[in-house]
This record gives sequence, C-alpha cells and structure tokens, in this order.
Amino acid sequence: MKWIVRIIQGLLMVIYFMTGFLKLSGDPTQEQAFAEIYGYGAGFMYVVGVLEILAALGLLIGFWNRKWAIAASALIIVIMAGAVFTHLQAGQGFSVASFPFILLLFAAAVFFGQKRFNTQPE
Repeated sequence: MKWIVRIIQGLLMVIYFMTGFLKLSGDPTQEQAFAEIYGYGAGFMYVVGVLEILAALGLLIGFWNRKWAIAASALIIVIMAGAVFTHLQAGQGFSVASFPFILLLFAAAVFFGQKRFNTQPE
C-alpha cells in the first residue's frame, strides 16, 4: 500500500508541475478560460499556478518528509475542490469537472495514506 501511495504522489507531482508551469507561462488558452469562461481574472490564474507549483514541490519533498506530502496533498484537495466547483458553476457539467474530481480523490489518497504511514515508524 505504501508504494501505491508513493506512485500516486509522484504522478500528482508531475501533473502539478506541468499545470502550474502552464498557467505561469501565460498560456492564452488558460488565460481565456480563466477570464471568459470562469469569470476570474488573469491574476487569479497566476495565483493558482504558484499554488500548484508549491504543491508539486511539497509532494517532491514529501518523499523524504511525509509531513510535506500531507500538507501538499491538502493544498491540492482545496485547489481541486475549487476547480470542481468552478467547472460546475460555469455550466460545464460533470464531464469537464470529472478530471479535477479524480485528482481530488488521488490527493485524498495521498493525504490519508501518508497520515496512516506517518503514525508508523519508518
């Protein structure tokens, strides 16, 4: 079970490095979606990008210090809950909101898995 949690943690780390850098690079598609579809400004896109990069770094550090993985996965849960809400609020339906929801579930698996392993000696 420990390795399954670590594999999910690594997968999330890669995903959030990629999506964070995509937002921070000022991708026009992301900028348009944040401004026109979701009703947020481009500044909020950069805030989310920074939070995603920080979460990815926390997951990376979390391979050596589990408390970082717990904190980073909690941050991802909050970000993805906001993403699911945003997609549904924008009228895009659950078909679009399903990917953030799956990432939320993966982050919850890391959160609870690392908390479980955190109570056991290494």
